[in-house]
Amino acid sequence: MKRVSLVALAFAACFAAQSADAQTLKTVKDRGLLSCGVSQGLPGFSSPDDKGNWTGLDVDLCRAVAAAVFDDPTKVKFVPLSAKDRFTALQSGEIDVLSRNTTWTLSRDTSLGVNFVGVSYYDGQGFLVKKALKVNSALELNSASICVQTGTTNEQNVADYFKGNNMKYEVIAFANADEAIKAYESGRCDVFTSDVSQLYAMRLKLTTPPDHVVLPEVISKEPLGPLVRHGDDQWFDIVKWTLFAMINAEELGITQSNVTEQAKSDKPELKRVFGTDGNLGEQLGLTKDWVARIIKATGNYGESFERNVGAGSKLEIARGLNKPWNKGGIMYAPPIR
Repeated sequence: MKRVSLVALAFAACFAAQSADAQTLKTVKDRGLLSCGVSQGLPGFSSPDDKGNWTGLDVDLCRAVAAAVFDDPTKVKFVPLSAKDRFTALQSGEIDVLSRNTTWTLSRDTSLGVNFVGVSYYDGQGFLVKKALKVNSALELNSASICVQTGTTNEQNVADYFKGNNMKYEVIAFANADEAIKAYESGRCDVFTSDVSQLYAMRLKLTTPPDHVVLPEVISKEPLGPLVRHGDDQWFDIVKWTLFAMINAEELGITQSNVTEQAKSDKPELKRVFGTDGNLGEQLGLTKDWVARIIKATGNYGESFERNVGAGSKLEIARGLNKPWNKGGIMYAPPIR
Protein backbone atom coordinates (compact mmCIF):
# COMPACT_ATOMS: atom_id res chain seq x y z
CA MET A 1 0.00 0.00 0.00
CA LYS A 2 2.87 2.32 0.87
CA ARG A 3 4.47 1.63 -2.52
CA VAL A 4 1.17 2.29 -4.30
CA SER A 5 0.76 5.54 -2.41
CA LEU A 6 4.24 6.70 -3.38
CA VAL A 7 3.56 5.91 -7.02
CA ALA A 8 0.27 7.80 -6.84
CA LEU A 9 1.97 10.79 -5.25
CA ALA A 10 4.71 10.77 -7.90
CA PHE A 11 2.08 10.62 -10.67
CA ALA A 12 0.11 13.46 -9.10
CA ALA A 13 3.24 15.59 -8.75
CA CYS A 14 4.18 14.92 -12.36
CA PHE A 15 0.67 15.79 -13.55
CA ALA A 16 0.66 18.97 -11.48
CA ALA A 17 4.02 20.02 -12.91
CA GLN A 18 2.80 19.39 -16.44
CA SER A 19 -0.39 21.36 -15.78
CA ALA A 20 1.60 24.26 -14.33
CA ASP A 21 3.91 24.35 -17.32
CA ALA A 22 1.27 24.01 -20.04
CA GLN A 23 -0.04 27.55 -19.74
CA THR A 24 0.84 29.21 -23.05
CA LEU A 25 -2.01 27.73 -25.07
CA LYS A 26 -4.51 28.83 -22.42
CA THR A 27 -2.95 32.30 -22.25
CA VAL A 28 -3.12 32.67 -26.03
CA LYS A 29 -6.74 31.50 -26.14
CA ASP A 30 -7.79 33.76 -23.27
CA ARG A 31 -6.10 36.73 -24.93
CA GLY A 32 -7.68 35.89 -28.27
CA LEU A 33 -4.43 36.64 -30.10
CA LEU A 34 -1.05 35.06 -30.73
CA SER A 35 1.85 37.42 -29.98
CA CYS A 36 4.56 36.80 -32.57
CA GLY A 37 8.03 38.36 -32.54
CA VAL A 38 9.32 39.25 -36.02
CA SER A 39 12.02 41.41 -37.61
CA GLN A 40 11.80 45.16 -37.95
CA GLY A 41 11.33 44.75 -41.68
CA LEU A 42 13.08 42.07 -43.73
CA PRO A 43 11.46 41.55 -47.16
CA GLY A 44 10.52 37.95 -47.79
CA PHE A 45 10.63 36.94 -44.13
CA SER A 46 8.71 39.52 -42.10
CA SER A 47 7.86 42.92 -43.48
CA PRO A 48 4.85 45.28 -43.19
CA ASP A 49 3.34 47.18 -46.10
CA ASP A 50 2.27 50.83 -45.91
CA LYS A 51 -1.00 49.74 -44.28
CA GLY A 52 0.73 47.68 -41.61
CA ASN A 53 -0.10 44.28 -43.12
CA TRP A 54 2.71 41.82 -42.43
CA THR A 55 3.87 39.21 -44.96
CA GLY A 56 6.80 36.81 -45.22
CA LEU A 57 7.98 33.28 -44.59
CA ASP A 58 8.34 33.90 -40.84
CA VAL A 59 4.97 35.65 -40.76
CA ASP A 60 3.29 32.65 -42.39
CA LEU A 61 4.52 30.39 -39.58
CA CYS A 62 2.76 32.56 -37.00
CA ARG A 63 -0.38 32.78 -39.11
CA ALA A 64 -0.33 28.99 -39.38
CA VAL A 65 -0.14 28.65 -35.58
CA ALA A 66 -3.06 31.06 -35.22
CA ALA A 67 -5.01 29.03 -37.78
CA ALA A 68 -4.30 25.83 -35.85
CA VAL A 69 -5.39 27.37 -32.53
CA PHE A 70 -8.22 29.72 -33.56
CA ASP A 71 -9.09 28.61 -37.12
CA ASP A 72 -8.31 32.24 -37.96
CA PRO A 73 -4.87 33.25 -39.32
CA THR A 74 -5.55 36.94 -38.68
CA LYS A 75 -5.54 36.53 -34.91
CA VAL A 76 -1.87 37.48 -34.62
CA LYS A 77 -0.19 40.52 -33.14
CA PHE A 78 3.19 41.04 -34.81
CA VAL A 79 5.86 42.56 -32.56
CA PRO A 80 8.88 43.96 -34.47
CA LEU A 81 12.12 43.27 -32.61
CA SER A 82 15.79 44.05 -33.10
CA ALA A 83 18.34 41.23 -33.11
CA LYS A 84 19.50 42.44 -29.71
CA ASP A 85 16.03 42.47 -28.08
CA ARG A 86 14.44 39.39 -29.64
CA PHE A 87 15.43 36.83 -27.00
CA THR A 88 14.53 39.06 -24.05
CA ALA A 89 11.04 39.58 -25.49
CA LEU A 90 10.52 35.82 -25.63
CA GLN A 91 12.01 35.14 -22.21
CA SER A 92 9.86 37.83 -20.57
CA GLY A 93 6.60 36.56 -22.06
CA GLU A 94 6.06 39.63 -24.23
CA ILE A 95 5.73 37.26 -27.20
CA ASP A 96 4.54 33.65 -27.43
CA VAL A 97 6.77 32.64 -30.32
CA LEU A 98 9.81 34.21 -31.98
CA SER A 99 9.74 33.77 -35.76
CA ARG A 100 12.53 36.09 -36.83
CA ASN A 101 15.23 34.64 -39.14
CA THR A 102 17.17 33.33 -36.12
CA THR A 103 20.06 30.87 -36.37
CA TRP A 104 19.89 27.69 -34.30
CA THR A 105 23.16 27.30 -32.38
CA LEU A 106 24.21 25.24 -29.37
CA SER A 107 24.83 28.28 -27.15
CA ARG A 108 21.44 29.80 -27.93
CA ASP A 109 19.70 26.46 -27.43
CA THR A 110 21.26 25.90 -24.02
CA SER A 111 21.82 29.28 -22.38
CA LEU A 112 18.82 31.45 -23.22
CA GLY A 113 15.92 29.45 -21.82
CA VAL A 114 14.47 28.84 -25.29
CA ASN A 115 13.76 25.92 -27.61
CA PHE A 116 14.15 25.96 -31.39
CA VAL A 117 11.18 24.07 -32.80
CA GLY A 118 12.81 23.16 -36.12
CA VAL A 119 14.43 24.62 -39.24
CA SER A 120 12.21 26.77 -41.43
CA TYR A 121 14.99 27.92 -43.77
CA TYR A 122 18.47 26.53 -44.41
CA ASP A 123 20.76 29.51 -44.95
CA GLY A 124 24.43 30.52 -44.79
CA GLN A 125 26.38 33.75 -44.42
CA GLY A 126 27.70 35.57 -47.46
CA PHE A 127 28.94 38.93 -48.74
CA LEU A 128 27.36 41.75 -50.74
CA VAL A 129 29.67 44.05 -52.72
CA LYS A 130 29.40 46.76 -55.35
CA LYS A 131 29.97 45.47 -58.88
CA ALA A 132 32.25 48.46 -59.43
CA LEU A 133 34.81 46.86 -57.09
CA LYS A 134 35.19 44.04 -59.64
CA VAL A 135 35.48 41.46 -56.87
CA ASN A 136 34.50 37.91 -57.87
CA SER A 137 35.34 36.01 -54.69
CA ALA A 138 35.37 36.58 -50.95
CA LEU A 139 39.01 35.53 -51.03
CA GLU A 140 39.72 38.85 -52.77
CA LEU A 141 38.46 40.86 -49.76
CA ASN A 142 41.81 41.17 -47.94
CA SER A 143 41.93 44.45 -45.93
CA ALA A 144 38.23 45.14 -46.63
CA SER A 145 36.00 47.06 -44.25
CA ILE A 146 32.84 45.12 -43.46
CA CYS A 147 29.46 46.38 -42.26
CA VAL A 148 27.71 43.95 -39.91
CA GLN A 149 24.72 43.92 -37.57
CA THR A 150 25.38 43.44 -33.85
CA GLY A 151 23.58 40.76 -31.85
CA THR A 152 23.92 38.18 -34.64
CA THR A 153 26.22 35.27 -35.44
CA ASN A 154 27.71 37.26 -38.32
CA GLU A 155 30.59 38.90 -36.42
CA GLN A 156 32.09 35.63 -35.23
CA ASN A 157 31.66 34.03 -38.66
CA VAL A 158 33.52 36.93 -40.31
CA ALA A 159 36.35 36.64 -37.78
CA ASP A 160 36.62 32.88 -38.32
CA TYR A 161 36.63 33.22 -42.12
CA PHE A 162 39.19 36.01 -42.40
CA LYS A 163 41.54 34.60 -39.78
CA GLY A 164 41.24 31.15 -41.32
CA ASN A 165 42.31 32.57 -44.69
CA ASN A 166 45.05 34.84 -43.23
CA MET A 167 43.30 37.99 -44.42
CA LYS A 168 43.04 41.36 -42.71
CA TYR A 169 39.70 43.09 -42.21
CA GLU A 170 37.89 45.81 -40.31
CA VAL A 171 34.42 45.33 -38.83
CA ILE A 172 32.04 48.28 -38.56
CA ALA A 173 29.08 47.19 -36.44
CA PHE A 174 25.57 48.67 -36.37
CA ALA A 175 22.55 48.18 -34.15
CA ASN A 176 20.28 46.98 -36.95
CA ALA A 177 20.38 45.82 -40.55
CA ASP A 178 18.91 49.02 -41.98
CA GLU A 179 21.71 51.09 -40.46
CA ALA A 180 24.30 48.63 -41.74
CA ILE A 181 22.99 48.59 -45.33
CA LYS A 182 22.76 52.41 -45.41
CA ALA A 183 26.35 52.68 -44.24
CA TYR A 184 27.41 50.20 -46.91
CA GLU A 185 25.58 52.11 -49.64
CA SER A 186 27.10 55.42 -48.52
CA GLY A 187 30.61 53.98 -48.78
CA ARG A 188 31.47 53.68 -45.08
CA CYS A 189 32.46 50.08 -45.75
CA ASP A 190 33.37 47.92 -48.73
CA VAL A 191 31.19 44.93 -47.90
CA PHE A 192 27.89 44.13 -46.21
CA THR A 193 27.71 40.67 -44.66
CA SER A 194 24.73 38.72 -43.39
CA ASP A 195 22.82 35.53 -44.17
CA VAL A 196 22.52 35.14 -47.93
CA SER A 197 18.72 35.39 -47.79
CA GLN A 198 19.02 38.70 -45.94
CA LEU A 199 21.54 39.98 -48.49
CA TYR A 200 19.00 39.45 -51.27
CA ALA A 201 16.31 41.11 -49.18
CA MET A 202 18.40 44.12 -48.16
CA ARG A 203 19.68 44.59 -51.71
CA LEU A 204 16.10 45.50 -52.67
CA LYS A 205 16.38 48.53 -50.36
CA LEU A 206 19.35 49.98 -52.25
CA THR A 207 18.88 52.79 -54.76
CA THR A 208 20.14 50.66 -57.68
CA PRO A 209 20.01 46.96 -56.65
CA PRO A 210 21.53 45.69 -59.96
CA ASP A 211 24.77 47.54 -59.13
CA HIS A 212 25.43 45.12 -56.28
CA VAL A 213 26.22 41.41 -56.29
CA VAL A 214 26.17 38.59 -53.75
CA LEU A 215 29.50 36.75 -53.91
CA PRO A 216 29.40 32.95 -54.42
CA GLU A 217 31.03 31.93 -51.13
CA VAL A 218 28.81 30.76 -48.27
CA ILE A 219 31.00 30.78 -45.15
CA SER A 220 28.75 29.26 -42.50
CA LYS A 221 25.75 27.10 -41.68
CA GLU A 222 22.75 29.19 -40.65
CA PRO A 223 19.73 26.97 -39.96
CA LEU A 224 16.96 29.49 -39.26
CA GLY A 225 13.91 28.61 -37.24
CA PRO A 226 11.20 29.72 -34.79
CA LEU A 227 11.63 29.56 -31.01
CA VAL A 228 9.51 29.18 -27.89
CA ARG A 229 10.30 29.43 -24.19
CA HIS A 230 11.53 26.52 -22.13
CA GLY A 231 9.05 24.91 -19.76
CA ASP A 232 5.89 24.40 -21.80
CA ASP A 233 6.13 21.16 -23.75
CA GLN A 234 2.58 21.38 -25.07
CA TRP A 235 3.21 24.78 -26.69
CA PHE A 236 6.59 23.59 -27.96
CA ASP A 237 4.80 20.65 -29.63
CA ILE A 238 2.08 22.85 -31.16
CA VAL A 239 4.51 25.27 -32.83
CA LYS A 240 6.87 22.47 -33.84
CA TRP A 241 4.17 20.38 -35.47
CA THR A 242 2.66 23.42 -37.18
CA LEU A 243 5.96 23.82 -39.04
CA PHE A 244 6.13 20.07 -39.67
CA ALA A 245 2.56 20.07 -40.99
CA MET A 246 3.46 22.67 -43.63
CA ILE A 247 6.53 20.67 -44.68
CA ASN A 248 4.67 17.34 -44.75
CA ALA A 249 1.82 18.87 -46.74
CA GLU A 250 4.16 19.81 -49.58
CA GLU A 251 5.59 16.29 -49.64
CA LEU A 252 2.09 14.81 -49.73
CA GLY A 253 0.87 17.16 -52.48
CA ILE A 254 -1.61 18.97 -50.21
CA THR A 255 -2.03 22.58 -51.34
CA GLN A 256 -4.14 25.56 -50.41
CA SER A 257 -6.32 24.96 -53.48
CA ASN A 258 -6.85 21.21 -53.09
CA VAL A 259 -6.90 20.79 -49.29
CA THR A 260 -10.70 20.47 -49.10
CA GLU A 261 -10.75 17.72 -51.70
CA GLN A 262 -7.71 15.95 -50.24
CA ALA A 263 -9.41 15.88 -46.84
CA LYS A 264 -11.99 13.50 -48.32
CA SER A 265 -9.33 10.96 -49.34
CA ASP A 266 -9.51 7.34 -48.23
CA LYS A 267 -5.71 6.98 -48.20
CA PRO A 268 -4.61 5.92 -44.70
CA GLU A 269 -1.84 8.53 -44.49
CA LEU A 270 -4.13 11.38 -45.50
CA LYS A 271 -6.86 10.20 -43.15
CA ARG A 272 -4.41 10.50 -40.26
CA VAL A 273 -3.24 13.91 -41.43
CA PHE A 274 -6.77 15.27 -41.73
CA GLY A 275 -8.05 13.69 -38.53
CA THR A 276 -10.67 11.42 -40.08
CA ASP A 277 -8.77 8.51 -38.54
CA GLY A 278 -7.36 8.88 -35.04
CA ASN A 279 -7.03 11.87 -32.73
CA LEU A 280 -3.52 13.20 -33.36
CA GLY A 281 -4.67 16.81 -33.35
CA GLU A 282 -6.39 16.37 -30.01
CA GLN A 283 -3.17 14.92 -28.59
CA LEU A 284 -1.59 18.31 -29.31
CA GLY A 285 -4.44 20.15 -27.61
CA LEU A 286 -5.91 21.16 -30.97
CA THR A 287 -8.83 19.98 -33.09
CA LYS A 288 -8.79 16.99 -35.42
CA ASP A 289 -8.77 19.24 -38.49
CA TRP A 290 -5.68 21.21 -37.38
CA VAL A 291 -3.67 20.44 -40.53
CA ALA A 292 -6.52 21.45 -42.84
CA ARG A 293 -6.85 24.73 -40.90
CA ILE A 294 -3.14 25.46 -41.41
CA ILE A 295 -3.00 24.68 -45.13
CA LYS A 296 -6.22 26.59 -45.89
CA ALA A 297 -4.65 29.62 -44.21
CA THR A 298 -1.08 29.64 -45.53
CA GLY A 299 -0.63 26.82 -48.03
CA ASN A 300 2.13 24.25 -47.65
CA TYR A 301 5.79 25.10 -47.04
CA GLY A 302 6.63 25.19 -50.75
CA GLU A 303 3.76 27.58 -51.48
CA SER A 304 4.89 29.88 -48.67
CA PHE A 305 8.50 29.75 -49.88
CA GLU A 306 7.69 30.56 -53.52
CA ARG A 307 5.27 33.34 -52.59
CA ASN A 308 7.60 35.07 -50.14
CA VAL A 309 11.20 34.46 -51.17
CA GLY A 310 11.14 32.22 -54.25
CA ALA A 311 10.27 32.56 -57.91
CA GLY A 312 6.97 34.32 -57.18
CA SER A 313 8.67 37.05 -55.14
CA LYS A 314 10.98 39.98 -55.80
CA LEU A 315 13.83 38.10 -54.14
CA GLU A 316 13.69 35.18 -56.61
CA ILE A 317 15.81 32.94 -54.36
CA ALA A 318 16.28 29.39 -55.67
CA ARG A 319 14.93 26.61 -53.43
CA GLY A 320 18.36 24.95 -53.16
CA LEU A 321 18.71 23.14 -49.85
CA ASN A 322 15.14 24.14 -48.99
CA LYS A 323 13.69 21.74 -51.54
CA PRO A 324 11.96 18.67 -50.07
CA TRP A 325 14.27 15.75 -49.30
CA ASN A 326 12.72 13.69 -52.12
CA LYS A 327 13.39 16.45 -54.67
CA GLY A 328 17.07 17.09 -54.06
CA GLY A 329 16.93 19.25 -50.93
CA ILE A 330 17.22 18.58 -47.20
CA MET A 331 13.85 19.93 -46.01
CA TYR A 332 12.43 17.02 -44.02
CA ALA A 333 9.83 16.65 -41.30
CA PRO A 334 8.87 13.70 -39.08
CA PRO A 335 5.70 11.93 -40.28
CA ILE A 336 2.25 12.69 -38.90
CA ARG A 337 1.34 9.32 -37.50
